[in-house]
Amino acid sequence: MLAPTPASPETVGMSKAALDRIDAHLKQRYVEAGRFPGTQLLIYRRGKIVHASSQGYADVERKVPVADDTIYRIYSMTKPLTSVAFMMLVEEGKIALDEPVAKYIPEWKNLGVFVAGTAPAFMTRPPARPMLIVDLLRHTSGLTYGFQQRSNVDAAYRDAKIGAVEKAGTLQSMIDDLARIPLEFSPGEAWNYSVSTDVIGYLVGKIADMPFEQFLKERILDPLGMTDTGFHVPAAKAHRLAACYSADPGGALSFHAADRKGGLTLQDDPATSSFLSPPAFVSGGGGLCATTADYLTFCRALLNGGELGGVRLLGPKTLKLMTSNHLPGGVDLPTLSRSMFAEAAYNGIGFGLGFSVTMDPAKTLIAGSAGEYAWGGAASTAFWIDPAEDLITIFMTQVLPSSAYPIRRELRTMVYAAITESNV
Repeated sequence: MLAPTPASPETVGMSKAALDRIDAHLKQRYVEAGRFPGTQLLIYRRGKIVHASSQGYADVERKVPVADDTIYRIYSMTKPLTSVAFMMLVEEGKIALDEPVAKYIPEWKNLGVFVAGTAPAFMTRPPARPMLIVDLLRHTSGLTYGFQQRSNVDAAYRDAKIGAVEKAGTLQSMIDDLARIPLEFSPGEAWNYSVSTDVIGYLVGKIADMPFEQFLKERILDPLGMTDTGFHVPAAKAHRLAACYSADPGGALSFHAADRKGGLTLQDDPATSSFLSPPAFVSGGGGLCATTADYLTFCRALLNGGELGGVRLLGPKTLKLMTSNHLPGGVDLPTLSRSMFAEAAYNGIGFGLGFSVTMDPAKTLIAGSAGEYAWGGAASTAFWIDPAEDLITIFMTQVLPSSAYPIRRELRTMVYAAITESNV
C-alpha cells in the first residue's frame, strides 16, 4: 500500500509551533520524567502526514531507541480490526446483528444471570432477553473481564483464566468455560468492558470456516499491506519489538534518579516475550502487535469510507453504522456503564460497533468533534479518527496500565489546539 506523503502542517490548516509543543510536552512530562520509556506520535490530516515524531527508548535496558519500525503490543486496539472483520461477514449476509448468539454458540443457550453465590455454586435467574450479536460488538452482553475485580463473576473468570490477559487455553475452551459462568447482567441492561470481542473473533472463525487469525490476515492485513501486524512477532523481526513496562513510582528505571517523578518496572522483556511465538489463545480483543505505520494504514481505510488503494474492507454505510452510538436509549458510556475500567470514560462518549463514539464534545470537556471514533490499548496506546476534520491521530508507547496518566486527554487537547483551519 502506497504510504501517504508528508506535508507541512500549515498546508493542511495546522500549526507547526503547536505540534512541536506536543513533542516538548511528551519529552519533558513523560520521557525525561521517567513516566514513559519512549513515545511515537503520528498525525494525519487531509491526506497527508503532518507530524511524525519519535523519542526515548523502545527498550530502556538495551538503550534501543524508538524507531519508525518499532513494533508495539496494541492490546485493545485489536478490537476495531476484529469488529471490522466481523462486519465484513455481516455485509456478505452470513450473520446479522439482531440474531441471538446462542444460534451460533448453542453451548450458551441456557446462560443465566448472576443473583448470588460463588463458583461453581451460583444462583441465577433467566435473562430478560437473549444475548444478541450486537450486544457482543457494543459490550452490552453481560460478559466481563476477570481484571475488573468487581464481582464474584469476575472472580470466576480469573479462576478459569478466561480472557486475553491470561493468554490461557484456546478460543474454544473460552467458549466452553463461559458456558459454566453466569452473566453479570441481562443483555442490553448495562455496558461492561469484557471478552465480548474475543467472542466476536471466535464467531469470525466459525462463520468463515477458517481460523480467525487466517481470516484477518487474508481479508485485512495482507490486502492492505499491513506486513508488521500479527498475533506474534516472527524471529526476523524480534529485534524490533519494544519492551513493555508497568508504571511504578518507585521503579528502578527512571531516567533521572535524582529528580524522580515517574518510574518504570519491566513487565515484558522483548527477548523472552510470549509475543515471540504464535499464541494458543488468539485474542480478537487484545492480541495483536503492530507498527504505527500499519495502524495508520488501517485508520486511513476507515477514514476513507472503508476503502484504501483499491482495497475495500467495508461499504461506507456499514462504517457509518459502526461509528454510530448503539448504547440502548441513546445514552453515553458513564450513564450505562458498570465497568470498573474502560479505555474511554468521559461524559458525552457513546459506543458503536467496536469503537467509542463522541456524541457531544461539550459534555466531554475536551475539544473534539461529534462523530469522532476511537479506542486505546492497555499499554497506553491510543488512536482516534475525526471524519469532520479529516484527521487521524495515533499514539504509541508501552506502559501498563493505560489509566496511569491522563495522556489521552492531553493529546486530544493539544492536537485540536493545533488546528488553525477547522472544516466545520
